[in-house]
Amino acid sequence: MAYQTLETIPLTPHIGAEVTGIDLSATLSGEQQQDIRQAFLDWKVLVFRNQELSPEQHKDFGRMFGPLHVHPLQHDYGGDPEILTVRTTAKSRYTAGDGWHTDVSCEAQPPMGSMLYMKEVPDCGGDTLFANMHRAYETLSEPMQAFLERRSAIHDGAIPYIGNYGIAPPGGQSYPRNEHPVITRHPESGEQVLFVNSGFTSHIVGMHRGESRALLDMLFTHIATTPSLTCRVRWEPGTLTFWDNRCTQHHAVWDYQPQTRHGERVSIIGQRPAA
Repeated sequence: MAYQTLETIPLTPHIGAEVTGIDLSATLSGEQQQDIRQAFLDWKVLVFRNQELSPEQHKDFGRMFGPLHVHPLQHDYGGDPEILTVRTTAKSRYTAGDGWHTDVSCEAQPPMGSMLYMKEVPDCGGDTLFANMHRAYETLSEPMQAFLERRSAIHDGAIPYIGNYGIAPPGGQSYPRNEHPVITRHPESGEQVLFVNSGFTSHIVGMHRGESRALLDMLFTHIATTPSLTCRVRWEPGTLTFWDNRCTQHHAVWDYQPQTRHGERVSIIGQRPAA
């Protein structure tokens, strides 16, 4: 794949590429913006190394793709509502994202993409795995594809935020809970995507509990045990990784305790997922 203003180094044939020749702190030309957009659709995960970004420059890059998203946990973290701090230390009881998930799929309009800018990394470990959910759909059998295309599922924010993290919503409110198609269609590429994840998806609508659990467990296992769906990003300070939340899942590997990993994430508001 050729671009006019940047070069890409694929991480795998199916997902992920490192981008060279771009300084995200600079004002990007129209041609550079177009190349980044196309590479984003082509590779689904883009890795930019050796970037020096202020919070405002980080947000400016995010706004190139649309209005910025405010995370439902932002009340717990404080600070800039458009920047989510991702920090794990020796005292942490959990780390955000330690399991396969799509960011905030419990919302009516989940983010279209997220950009994590890493500031501090452990001596080793702390990588993030990404999986191509179009390829996850394609590698299912045709009968299973046809069955899932007629189904929808509930995505519930209480699963990770209360169940895993023990963080209650503010002021007696509740976390988002929404129904989305099990198989969605990417609004730009048109690719069909498997859109259920172990982080937020509670059940398949219209199925008995045992049936739903068995089907979801099969799909989650398919994602977690099919290496050809995935790429792996090894972080360095100054690395920014931008992933398409509409067609990927990711897993932040927590294998570095008691060391610290610290980054800041900006996400972009997306559309409601559609079949």
